[in-house]
Amino acid sequence: MAETSPDAKPLRKISVAFKDLADTVNSQSSDVEVASFSQASSLVSPLISCLGIAFKFAEIDYVAKVDDLVEASKSIHTLQSMIDRDVQANTVRKVGSHTRNLLRVKRGLDLVRVLFEQIMVTDGDSIKDPLSKAYEEVFAPHHGWAIRMAVAAGMYTLPTKQQLLITLNEDESSASVQMQNYVTASAPLIQYIEKLFLSRELGIDW
Repeated sequence: MAETSPDAKPLRKISVAFKDLADTVNSQSSDVEVASFSQASSLVSPLISCLGIAFKFAEIDYVAKVDDLVEASKSIHTLQSMIDRDVQANTVRKVGSHTRNLLRVKRGLDLVRVLFEQIMVTDGDSIKDPLSKAYEEVFAPHHGWAIRMAVAAGMYTLPTKQQLLITLNEDESSASVQMQNYVTASAPLIQYIEKLFLSRELGIDW
């Protein structure tokens, strides 16, 4: 039987791309490039779309923010220099700024990290509890009542874990490996981005 094309294995593409970014962070010898970061982040978009109507708003917002960073990568080399440009221009918190968009993308990556962690420790075929916990930890503190209620309602339309795995072209065993790879790789990257903000006293809770 022919092997499945790597392009049909989105989880594997995600885990490889983020391992490369984690290697850059852990080496401490070079800064994370906007191009490689935005490219890796774009691979996560199809995964968010798999979550259905509950996270449609998140998918649309995430894709728009990633697209902005892809465009920024054509003229800005590193995440560090991108933030510093906005600091100098006093546009860090301005709607549409690259730095603001980076913070939103970071939250999307964090949501997926917590979701994967919860899926791996939760029995059964429902992803409602894992996703609810991920949402409460990452997004809920930044959302108003109306959005939180819409997400809660949408939780009842989520795919099952089995349906999600079929969409991602993985079985439970292979998916667990790739999910753990992403969790391991994304953690230092997320911490790196947060440190970029905190070291410039920009905060991350806005």
